Amino acid sequence: MLTDDLEWFVVLAETQQVTATADITHLSQPTLSRKLARLERDVGVPLFDRHGRRLTLNRYGRILYEQATSALGTLNSALNQINTLAGPDTGTVRLDFLHSFGTWLIPRMIRAYRTEHPGVRFELHQDRAQFLSDRVAAGDTDLAVISPEPKDPRLEWTQIAQQKLALAVPLGHRFADLPELDLAEAAGEQFIGMQLDFGMRRILDEMCAAAGFTPEFVFESSELATVGGLVSASLGVAVMPIQDPPIWAEGIVFVPLAGATRKIGLVWTENRELSRPARDFRDFVRENTWS
Repeated sequence: MLTDDLEWFVVLAETQQVTATADITHLSQPTLSRKLARLERDVGVPLFDRHGRRLTLNRYGRILYEQATSALGTLNSALNQINTLAGPDTGTVRLDFLHSFGTWLIPRMIRAYRTEHPGVRFELHQDRAQFLSDRVAAGDTDLAVISPEPKDPRLEWTQIAQQKLALAVPLGHRFADLPELDLAEAAGEQFIGMQLDFGMRRILDEMCAAAGFTPEFVFESSELATVGGLVSASLGVAVMPIQDPPIWAEGIVFVPLAGATRKIGLVWTENRELSRPARDFRDFVRENTWS
């Protein structure tokens, strides 16, 4: 079995969906289906139970998954040692981040770091907060920039920036002219929010719970930009970070929420040795200000 087969098989085992795995691995769905069929033929048994489009590992698949993750971990450890020997200015940093950080924070970090270390390469991946936390914990990436702080005890976290939060409302809304707002005042509003497992959704749910109400959602999105666009169309309100310079749709008014901020942090695992380039980049990010 090739290393590439181990990698896509592990992703498929964790996502349990061919579509999601195809997006992550950049393989077409027909190619991925053929690879799975060939793998099961070579192993001699089916590895998944099929439930429509959803796949669940069976007992044979669980055995292969455990051994595959172990093998990939050993291989990554060897590659990290090689990168360490190669030196901090010629290795690779595997960096994950939330979609909303790709327009400002991540480019700012990489640009600043490569000024001093132009030979370092970056392997980048973006997704929702929970999925990125799991990737770091599993050793599929070195570092991730996420928000809020993950609850996984396997992960180390350091805050590197923060954004003020606001209630995003459409032009002409009854809150639009207020200089500041307490979130409890929006208890009767219809909300547009992120889907579960996204960082901003967890922040919103925790803020609403603290304010004493459960938000009524009219739409849940996987893109923060879509949330802003639907607010501008007067379909509801949303809790969003105040971005400077602004990147959201026109027709939105941001009413600052009293004392509300979005903490942004860098995560890694202490029980897995980072390559020299990844370790140096982590320290560089921790030592500088990015807000």
